[in-house]
Amino acid sequence: MSGRRRLDWLGLTPEPERELPAAVAALRASSHHPPAELVACERRRLERLILRGGRRDWLRYLAEVAALVTAVADGAGHGDHPAALLAGEVVLEHHRMLIGLPGTGYARTTADRAALESAVRALRANSPTGKSR
Repeated sequence: MSGRRRLDWLGLTPEPERELPAAVAALRASSHHPPAELVACERRRLERLILRGGRRDWLRYLAEVAALVTAVADGAGHGDHPAALLAGEVVLEHHRMLIGLPGTGYARTTADRAALESAVRALRANSPTGKSR
């Protein structure tokens, strides 16, 4: 590959940038209403990843989010259930779309997809409406 930075991963879907900051902040704060500064911090982190990071950095961040989601679903974490369901659905959909991109992203996220599928099922089963969005 040339010295050019691959940007194809940025065009998958806008949902992670739009929905993850508040959901991840809620998971980190274990609160449905996280402090505004925590949401802003998470938004800045995503912005830095998108503007300055690469595909590997992005997938590492999404793996971190997947770990937060699965911890809540498994009962090991004390995060907000609706936020975990929303974040799990967003990351799972993102990971499923990786199949259409060149490279190893889809294969690299196999374990996270399996864990998220299980976590989303469990979170939906415990949700009053059965869906987050």
